[in-house]
Amino acid sequence: MLSTDALVVRYGTTARRALDEVSIDVADGTTLAVVGPSGAGKTTLLRAIAGLVRVNGGHVRLDGASINRMPPQDRRIALVFQDDALFANMTVRENLRFALRGGSSNNDQRIGETARALHVGDQLDRRPRRLSGGERQRASIARALLSDPIALLLDEPLAHLDPSLRRSVRDEVIGVRQRFAGPILYITHDHVEAMSVADVLAVLVDGRIEDLGAPERVYNSPSSIAVARFLGERPMNLFEYQGVILGIRPERVAIASGGSLSGRIARRENTGADAYLDVATERGTLVVRVPAQSSVHPGDQIALDLPADALRRFESASGKAIA
Repeated sequence: MLSTDALVVRYGTTARRALDEVSIDVADGTTLAVVGPSGAGKTTLLRAIAGLVRVNGGHVRLDGASINRMPPQDRRIALVFQDDALFANMTVRENLRFALRGGSSNNDQRIGETARALHVGDQLDRRPRRLSGGERQRASIARALLSDPIALLLDEPLAHLDPSLRRSVRDEVIGVRQRFAGPILYITHDHVEAMSVADVLAVLVDGRIEDLGAPERVYNSPSSIAVARFLGERPMNLFEYQGVILGIRPERVAIASGGSLSGRIARRENTGADAYLDVATERGTLVVRVPAQSSVHPGDQIALDLPADALRRFESASGKAIA
């Protein structure tokens, strides 16, 4: 079990907090994905857990024991950075061997098995500059696994990859679970990526955990307006109604004759399989997701159905969800 207990990290000597009493639990065999905007404190959280930044309050714990005073090299926590951070003057094989703890007659076998599992087995004698971005990142993950960690931390491992590589490397990350039974903490700013890898999803905003739970619950029933606005290809529709803020996801709004709300399409954005409509209504502009083959176009007057079970309610003052 990897956990943080009311973890606080301040910016330098100021009172401003980069992490503000962050508490998370990542059980063995579980991947916790932390998603949030730039500057939310995601990387600071990983670096605090790894022992690379000073903790000003609270605790980092492994199996319940505080490791705040433990040097980074003794924590047995592997951290994979956005940039692959491989040694440029070493081959992939040498990079992987560097991670092994102590000498062993089966080191070469472990290196080969792990490299093949991460699909870099045929790149072992190449230096990093001769690898693609995806191969370098896979080699970095292989090196992390070979260090025999208790916990694995991944800091936006797909951030610098071309879109064509992101899915394949993401699948490799998901497949890591077959070789590593400990807790995995995965950081990203991409909600789609987070939803695909997470057993548990946390949303970090301004240094605080804004929501935490099953990915489907966090997406469909966010705990606050901040989460509702952050998650989604297009954010949740929000509008005021009878003293509260109502929210509904674009994919849950339906075009239906006799719908409870009417409006005129102001804009259509085609995204491939789907299209998003900006519909001007008496409650403001609502975004509606429709199939790409839908025949509606800007200027059309349409009626919208807002299913009651898809509506979420938030307090106007606090922005918090109403149960």
